[in-house]
Amino acid sequence: MTTDCAAQEGFEISPRFRQTVEERISRLERDAAYDEAQLDRLNDIDHVRRQMRLVAVERAEALRMRIFLDRARPRLPRPLIQL
Repeated sequence: MTTDCAAQEGFEISPRFRQTVEERISRLERDAAYDEAQLDRLNDIDHVRRQMRLVAVERAEALRMRIFLDRARPRLPRPLIQL
């Protein structure tokens, strides 16, 4: 179980991992926009409801990942020469 204190401390992530998460956020947002645009083409109300749920989940996941990145600090590279 995560405490409030631990959640506020933040954590370190590598620049490469940050880039991967940012790319995933972009894909989720792009997919959500595409899926939402498809709603006009659907006839079945159940299919529309599932499609709307899919869009909501994609946007919620993108938001969750943005919050994750906001709490993360970039990890500094290790020194090349040991001190």
